[in-house]
Amino acid sequence: MTGLGTADPAGHGAGRVSGLTVLYDAGCPVCRAARRWLTDRAQLVPLEFVPAGSAEARRRFPGLDHAATLRDLTVIADTGDVYISDSAWLACLWALADHRALAERLSSPRLLPAARRFIAAAAAVRARTRTADYGDVCDDRCL
Repeated sequence: MTGLGTADPAGHGAGRVSGLTVLYDAGCPVCRAARRWLTDRAQLVPLEFVPAGSAEARRRFPGLDHAATLRDLTVIADTGDVYISDSAWLACLWALADHRALAERLSSPRLLPAARRFIAAAAAVRARTRTADYGDVCDDRCL
């Protein structure tokens, strides 16, 4: 597995990656909102969304710890590079036409600590809003 600073999505050899698969928590309102937001943006690198822990995710990526993909956003590049947590969020931004420069700035040593704090805050919101039966009682209009 690689981190954002050692491979493309916000590295300097951009161009190798031609597609990213995002394993997102389909039971989480924050993750579903982020998926909708990402889907609605112009993408320089196509983002494909697969529910984390799903049969499809297990079939496509048998070597991953699928329980861990439910705890942290996971992005897999078509090159095989795997991005987890803050690196995964930055990889998603890097794929977007209007946000690539921001992802590259946030991945710099100077700004990465602030980006990590922001992502940790979003994860804390996620932890407080996700419940096992969320999908049974909410149709996402409550976000």
